Amino acid sequence: MPKKKQDENRPKVNNPNVLGLRAEVLEQPITETMETNFMPYAMSVILSRAIPEIDGFKPSHRKLLYTMYQMGLLTRARTKSANIVGQTMRLNPHGDGPIYDTMVRLSRGYGALLHPFVDSKGNFGKVYSRDMAYAASRYTEAKLAPICQELFRDLDQDAVDFVDNYDNTMKEPSLLPTTFPNILVSANLGIAVGMASQLCGFNLAEVCDATVAYLKNPDCDLSAYLLGPDFPTGGEIIYDRAAMEDVYRTGRGSIKIRGKYRYVKSENVVEIYEIPYTTTTEAILDKVAELIKAGKLKEVSDMRDETDLNGLKLAIDLKRGVDPEKLMARLYRSTPLQDSISCNFNVLIAGTPRVLGVRELLEEWCAWRTGCVRRRVYFTLGKKKDKLHLLKGLQRILLDIDKAIKIIRETENEADVVPNLMIGFGIDQIQAEYVAEIRLRNINKEYILKRTRETESLRDEIEDLEDLVSDPRRIKKVIVGELNDVKKKYAQPRLTSIIYEHEIVAFEDAEEVPDYPVTVFLSRHGYFKKITPQSLRMADVQKYKEEDGPLQSFETTNRAEVMFFTNRQQVYKCRLSDFDDSKASVLGDYLPSKLGMDQEEAVVRMVLPGDYSGALLFFFENGKASRVDLSAYATTSNRRKLTGAYSDKSPLADMLHLTEDRELALYSTEPRALIFNTALLSPKTTRTTQGVQVMTLKPRYHLSEVKPVEDTSITSLPRYRCRSIPAAGALLREEDGEQMRLL
Repeated sequence: MPKKKQDENRPKVNNPNVLGLRAEVLEQPITETMETNFMPYAMSVILSRAIPEIDGFKPSHRKLLYTMYQMGLLTRARTKSANIVGQTMRLNPHGDGPIYDTMVRLSRGYGALLHPFVDSKGNFGKVYSRDMAYAASRYTEAKLAPICQELFRDLDQDAVDFVDNYDNTMKEPSLLPTTFPNILVSANLGIAVGMASQLCGFNLAEVCDATVAYLKNPDCDLSAYLLGPDFPTGGEIIYDRAAMEDVYRTGRGSIKIRGKYRYVKSENVVEIYEIPYTTTTEAILDKVAELIKAGKLKEVSDMRDETDLNGLKLAIDLKRGVDPEKLMARLYRSTPLQDSISCNFNVLIAGTPRVLGVRELLEEWCAWRTGCVRRRVYFTLGKKKDKLHLLKGLQRILLDIDKAIKIIRETENEADVVPNLMIGFGIDQIQAEYVAEIRLRNINKEYILKRTRETESLRDEIEDLEDLVSDPRRIKKVIVGELNDVKKKYAQPRLTSIIYEHEIVAFEDAEEVPDYPVTVFLSRHGYFKKITPQSLRMADVQKYKEEDGPLQSFETTNRAEVMFFTNRQQVYKCRLSDFDDSKASVLGDYLPSKLGMDQEEAVVRMVLPGDYSGALLFFFENGKASRVDLSAYATTSNRRKLTGAYSDKSPLADMLHLTEDRELALYSTEPRALIFNTALLSPKTTRTTQGVQVMTLKPRYHLSEVKPVEDTSITSLPRYRCRSIPAAGALLREEDGEQMRLL
């Protein structure tokens, strides 16, 4: 093709760079980009990095432990962590930092696992501390913990497959043949692309008992053996049978856990010595300090971290006359001392991510372990058959040893010894090679009798092994025996205790937060006031800034909850008791500053949710409306800010709190009006729903206002009323638009 014609076919881009050269941009469909670039990356993260497999390990864990095993660190003394990290880089190409992070998490010193796999020496940090950093790898030492014998016991007996490493220079195991369900014992957290995995650890003894019970009866009640997760940081699980059974059945759900404390009466001090696995001591201290600063924790005079070599301890000094149980009940509600741990048992099964319940996990592990045991038996069986084959050849030779000696003596060339023995006794080459290597001193009666007896015992062993691999019941018996051995050697007492909800004493905050009638006012510019009836009777003229004015007002009580919706699709939740009583003569609290809103964020509506009954109606400028149950905004935690409060697809024109269906009047800028009944709007469970079209609008106009029909000046209601939506409404008559003119 001529050069000129080629240039004409190239995409033209008017974007010369600083050198005066013209860049070329090649267009590529987004679907092709996703398929060729993003999908391989996503699959790599899911399959080779973030999601654990049935042995309970991610690839990074497996590569590290296998390297340490190859270094002989199962029996040898500790070596420098930097040495281990360097050796592991032959299998793991992601750098020394991530490898050392993996070792820290698996170490005894860090304390993230119930049964650590790395026996560490030196500062490895602590899982319960955010600021306690671990030392560099050149200062610490490590070796494999004794429990790792259960990971590598069958590795040299063809129990699992071996694959090439990343540069095809050495082999590594695809899985580790664990003799116990490590997938349920070791906690694991992984975030992949589009999916995640979070497995909480269970007590080793309970897991072994549950697995044995499952092998004997797949329909057994697992909750009778697995009481609940067990965490290395201890604490207490608030047992909810329905929630726990849901986790066991589906592999998803959440479990409540809280810390433990003791009260030292002589010093009037509360000592917290165990905290939830999901939090840190610094997070607890920060939250308590925030509550003290806000004046919500006046019973505490001081709190400090007294953690030392003896373990974790947070000390809280109480003021005189404070009830410690009542105070701790408040701290459980208001701080991370009580938290929920999410469960998402997402595991790679044969290269496919699957979310499995506990029973399904045990089913998959038992099937996989059965395969490992069968492969191990086949390996041993093959070795014994090979040995028996050699001994059979030796037995035929030993029946006429003089003939064998004569053949060897009369053979001129050494290379002809084996062929001549094969011809003389009718044996194969392998047997002849074995016979030819026997030393002359071993050709005696004792040696012959010993080999003969060994042949007989080998036949019995081979017969027993063949029966073993063909009998599933015997395979199960082997697995059960191994599980009982693991339990006997490595089981530890349960660290996380279980407390039932009915055992928890509930304390009301009735005495702490006084309740009395108040009237609340919100201005258009975001100023908020809470005024008592007495103060309101003395002066009822509200003060506002210039160009500001009233937006909403409600009569309620001091303990009521309030929600502030903003123009950034966020809602801020707080109690009216968080605001000081005010007067009509002051501007009040400026909410963007009081609630810590984002820059240029402003309040658009105030809602008093009460018992979270009813619904919220959101009307958007494009004529759409959504009906969201108010219960969608209820939260069990102490969250003050919720994102995604409503849809951001179109600007918000108005919103209303609906307790029962009623007729509303919609106004557009054309101007048109439309009256419809809210029963035509079906409730949605998703807060960010775009809703349905209610008012059809011409391109130049938009929805401007929504009011209850009784609050409008419309006289001819049938003119604007519709029976179905969407509808365009009717042009607003002059006599019906009086209110619009006043606004």
